[in-house]
Amino acid sequence: MKHAFNNTLKIGLPLVLGGGILYWMYRGFDFQRIEHVLLHEMNWTWMLLSFPFGILAQAFRGWRWRQTLQPTGEHPRTSTSVNAVFLSYAASLVVPRIGEFTRCGVLTRYDGISFSKALGTVVTERAIDSLLVLLVTGLTLLFQLSVFGTFFERTGTSLDSLFTQFSLTGYLVTGICALAVLLLAVLLLRKLPLYNKVKDMLFGIWQGIVSLKDVKNIPLFLFFTLGIWVSYFLHYYLTFFCFSFTEHLGIACALVTFVVGSIAVIVPTPNGAGPWHFAVKTMLILYGVADEQALYFVLIVHTVQTMLVIALGIYAWVALNFTKKKKQNSIATEETSTD
Repeated sequence: MKHAFNNTLKIGLPLVLGGGILYWMYRGFDFQRIEHVLLHEMNWTWMLLSFPFGILAQAFRGWRWRQTLQPTGEHPRTSTSVNAVFLSYAASLVVPRIGEFTRCGVLTRYDGISFSKALGTVVTERAIDSLLVLLVTGLTLLFQLSVFGTFFERTGTSLDSLFTQFSLTGYLVTGICALAVLLLAVLLLRKLPLYNKVKDMLFGIWQGIVSLKDVKNIPLFLFFTLGIWVSYFLHYYLTFFCFSFTEHLGIACALVTFVVGSIAVIVPTPNGAGPWHFAVKTMLILYGVADEQALYFVLIVHTVQTMLVIALGIYAWVALNFTKKKKQNSIATEETSTD
């Protein structure tokens, strides 16, 4: 009974959270207008041109995953690795974050790969991706500070006037209070079991990063990593040309909204539904897009790209059903094997 309740929460809460945000954003929205935009105002050529990059991003992830498994003595087939990634993204639409376990289970079932080793490499991958996203985020914020300055100006908020209200004593008191809060938080965390869990998780991530030294052909690994995120970006950026109100915004706007959207999907909802819509829509408005037009953009783009994820998941499920299973002791160990 408790297990069923927990499963219901895992599925229900993300749906409620994402659905609640979407309801709040689109309350009173004229959905009948969407049909006209789809059929008469949208350039579908650019949307179709973006599809190969969406597929390629997931394929790059599958190829890179196979490469990171090789130093552990595991050699899954390339096709199985890619199909596992396709299926994992589709599975996460039902239960957020379940995809990481799904793709590890696929390799275990079809290629006899150790589940724990597969999961360990997934942690490594996520650590690398997180570092890359943080780097891109920092650079993007650095070069687009004017956008945030415009936001403060329009809302009547001046950071300069805010800071000038502080005296030297004010800065010292604020700093001491912040330090006290930080120390108190650390002391409390040390008393909780959660502290040890977080510490162990961070140590595991560090071990995973260090293990990259055993990956053969580091340039290829870096190529796959960059290929993943360049493909994701192009998959998103090309959709700007689908609409007259975004085609002129340029690559800088696309990069800012892409980064903000990538951070927003950390919130556990199906494919980031809700948080992604809100984050991207808000940033588009800062670049001068009308509120209603921004709502059209995020709804259409997210829906179409989610349908592509579903289609790839269905393809992978069908392909895997025609894939012959291999036992652990019969797996070929040639690193050059591709199928």
